[in-house]
Amino acid sequence: MELNGIKPGQGAKHAKRRVGRGIGSGLGKTAGRGHKGQKSRSGGYHKVGFEGGQMPMQRRLPKRGFKSHLLKFNAEVTLTALEQLGLAEVDLLALKQAGLVGQLAKNVKVIKSGELTKAVKLSGIAATAGAKVVIEAAGGSIA
Repeated sequence: MELNGIKPGQGAKHAKRRVGRGIGSGLGKTAGRGHKGQKSRSGGYHKVGFEGGQMPMQRRLPKRGFKSHLLKFNAEVTLTALEQLGLAEVDLLALKQAGLVGQLAKNVKVIKSGELTKAVKLSGIAATAGAKVVIEAAGGSIA
């Protein structure tokens, strides 16, 4: 294969439709644009969301919701993940190195999802009420 022999795949390229080229072409006179109006003019169209002067949908509907920019610093860890981690003492650095939380995480909370049989000592990590009960029942502690 040579660079000068490379061609696009069959049917990948096709000629652009030529409009406004006389009666015989079938697309002469108005060239498929109908008669008059904004859409028939060259350069005449409207911005996205414009509804002909009617109040547009994005302005008729109420604004709703909010997403805190601080959420990226919060992370969750399940009991199952702690079980698989297999460490006796778990802190933020250990979770980051294991890849269980993102590098940006500052606040980590253990949630009650799954089972925990090993005793785990948490330092600098919060836990939900349900997760706390399970951790302490397994012989672990939260500092």
